Amino acid sequence: MGATNIGMMDSAYFVGRHEILAWINSTLQLQLSKVEEAASGAVQCQLMDAVHPGMVPMHKVNFDAKSEYEMIQNYKVLQDVFNKLKINKHIEVNKLVKGRPLDNLEFMQWMKRYCDSVSGGMMNNYNALERRDSCKGVKEVNKKATSVQSSSKTSSTGIRVNTSHPSRKSDTYSANAPPKSSKPVTAEELHAYDEQITEMKLLVDSLEKERDYYYTKLRDIEMLCQNPEIRHLPIVRDIRNILYSTYHDSSAMEEAQLVISENEEQLLPLSPILENSAEQTKQEPQKRKSISSPDSDFLFASTTQRQRLSHDISQV
Repeated sequence: MGATNIGMMDSAYFVGRHEILAWINSTLQLQLSKVEEAASGAVQCQLMDAVHPGMVPMHKVNFDAKSEYEMIQNYKVLQDVFNKLKINKHIEVNKLVKGRPLDNLEFMQWMKRYCDSVSGGMMNNYNALERRDSCKGVKEVNKKATSVQSSSKTSSTGIRVNTSHPSRKSDTYSANAPPKSSKPVTAEELHAYDEQITEMKLLVDSLEKERDYYYTKLRDIEMLCQNPEIRHLPIVRDIRNILYSTYHDSSAMEEAQLVISENEEQLLPLSPILENSAEQTKQEPQKRKSISSPDSDFLFASTTQRQRLSHDISQV
């Protein structure tokens, strides 16, 4: 399928959790309030049953899975379905069963993209309650779903509590009751608080992933510095000092910069002009030595004597 290998920058991963929850609840007739409530893997199994009828053995799915062992069994069922359908999607079970919001949100975003690509976004004929009857621990789930549906129907008909004839007992209580200092929290405020908590959890998860990424990088540098072939080098020693230095200690960084500057001066290559001048300075003393040797002095003395004799003869 086209959605089996979607990238992390795909539009599927920008779908909000409210849309994901609304899609799950409407498709499976559930009442999930948080994405991490689907961490058991049962919801994913039934979503696959909705788009591929008959492919999921629903009697093996446990909607009442509490322990990680029970959740892993659900993901095994899901992985078997993926293998049968040749869906090349890696399921990070160890992360999903922890119930972290970010990990479960990313997987459910992928599930929505896959289901939409198969069904075209239309799964209205799927009877979720009937398909869940054969699952384990489904009584409480269906009971909650039916109770919420019935309460929503009664509220929509406009039935109200009769308050035109209150009892005397309630009048006495209301007269003697102390005035309330603050108004009660409404359902909308509770929902807003729940959204803020979920956002904070997502932020914490992203920060933990970033922390683990940089920790892995620093660990790789540490292992490289422990290599026997290079651990004796001054620069490697300074890198270890920086890794193991405290938060307020800046001397390790200053020492490392000093070592780098010294090495750069030592390893600075000479230009061709400087190299020629250096060779010339080396050759000049050798020429001087060759000129000032005893043999050269003897030859110089003999030539001067000959010149003097020739000069005297010419005068005579």
